[in-house]
Amino acid sequence: MAEAEQRPNAPLLQSSSSRLPDFKQSVKLKYVKLGYHYLISHGMFLFFSPLIAVVVAQLSTLSVKDLHDLWDHLRFNLISVILCSALLVFLFTVYFLRRPRPVYLVNFACYKPEEARKCTRQVFMNRSTLTGSFTEENLAFQRKILERSGLGESTYLPEAVINIPPNPCMAEARKEARTVMFGAIDELLAKTNVKPKDIGILIVNCSLFNPTPSLSAMVVNHYKLRGNIVSYNLGGMGCSAGLLSINLAKDLLQVYPNSYALVISMENITLNWYFGNNRSMLVSNCLFRMGGAAILLSNKRSDRRRSKYQLVHSVRTHKGADDKCFSCVTQEEDEIGKIGVSLSKDLMAVAGDALKTNITTLGPLVLPMSEQLIFFATLVAKKLFKMKVRPYIPDFKLAFEHFCIHAGGRAVLDEIEKNLQLSEWHMEPSRMTLYRFGNTSSSSLWYELAYSEGKGRIKKKDRIWQIAFGSGFKCNSAVWKALKTINPAKEKNPWMDEINDFPVVVPKVSAL
Repeated sequence: MAEAEQRPNAPLLQSSSSRLPDFKQSVKLKYVKLGYHYLISHGMFLFFSPLIAVVVAQLSTLSVKDLHDLWDHLRFNLISVILCSALLVFLFTVYFLRRPRPVYLVNFACYKPEEARKCTRQVFMNRSTLTGSFTEENLAFQRKILERSGLGESTYLPEAVINIPPNPCMAEARKEARTVMFGAIDELLAKTNVKPKDIGILIVNCSLFNPTPSLSAMVVNHYKLRGNIVSYNLGGMGCSAGLLSINLAKDLLQVYPNSYALVISMENITLNWYFGNNRSMLVSNCLFRMGGAAILLSNKRSDRRRSKYQLVHSVRTHKGADDKCFSCVTQEEDEIGKIGVSLSKDLMAVAGDALKTNITTLGPLVLPMSEQLIFFATLVAKKLFKMKVRPYIPDFKLAFEHFCIHAGGRAVLDEIEKNLQLSEWHMEPSRMTLYRFGNTSSSSLWYELAYSEGKGRIKKKDRIWQIAFGSGFKCNSAVWKALKTINPAKEKNPWMDEINDFPVVVPKVSAL
């Protein structure tokens, strides 16, 4: 997702439409109820826990004589014993059959392009000028976007885009896709020692490039994956498609026992560079960059010891039923037939509404009881007693140690930091990812998590919240629990050879 700069005469990033709405203005009760529905529907453990605790406490008080008397009593009540035993066996069988399989994140890898693909901001402007496609006014507009974007001097673009002249064609787009996907997968397989034939589920997401054969078929062909692999290719789902892929993999891993799921998240730049002069379509040129990630998930309990994380929750929010939300990010032709992705002036407001819905649903699943009690007290006062109180926005820093917020653009990160009252430390992975790699679409969350690992911040039992936005309009969350303390000295990720250079200060405006 990107900032919604729209009109030539509009002040850059100043209008109210470029800000998220204040979350404290309203909280819809139906989304709170939805979160508690999720909680109760998985609440058998909550039901049995007090009962088990009472039984254990009672048994701990029994003496040897009490146990002997109990045995004598049971010997003469055989039918009762059999019935109770059968009931217990039945209940435990139902519980274990209905209990969801755990989903482990064994490891992940982020693709780091070669040095030849680096594109400084000045090189970007030079290439844009040399294409001859943009007016002087729109070249100046792109320069202003870059100066305020939060991007640094070391982001990457594919060869077909930075060549003179550019060469956007199907062959080059396939070349970019192979480079990114296979680069990330090769590193992941080396990290995990998993053989390609062991992978039972494959999910690839790429919103704007959907060739035939599909990208998932390209992976199957290159790695000679097995013939009965369950494969999916997700397209057109925006920057939140990475978490949608994780959610789909989670559901599939409930069905297929003892399986590995390979998830690949990426975007393709080559065929989606805009060469027109519609400003609502030019913003994506300035922000989106080359990148991708591969993630290996498992439902094998034997993999728990070597896995990094366990998936705790995934919450999906879809606002597509609303026409304004549906049309705020649209791939279309401009007035002269050039294809680009148009960003509506309502984008930030739509994103804020989707985010508010998502966190209101997620809250009951993750927040400590103290926060929930305060939240409900203010909600009841406002909704039932019509008192003029502002809804309490819970402190999500009590629920999570780390935040991975999609690095869609600087304005988005600024507004989320303010609304969720996060610190600079919490925002650092997202801001540094935007600075170093740009907006890599659905894979940006994994560059952010890799940054936290590289800094040695991930400790055992830490909770990580990943949150992303996407066209449609969607806001999706995933919550992970760290199963081990990550030792950065043993990590191989795109940050490790330069991690000591970060964080850096990124000024509000960095002149070109």
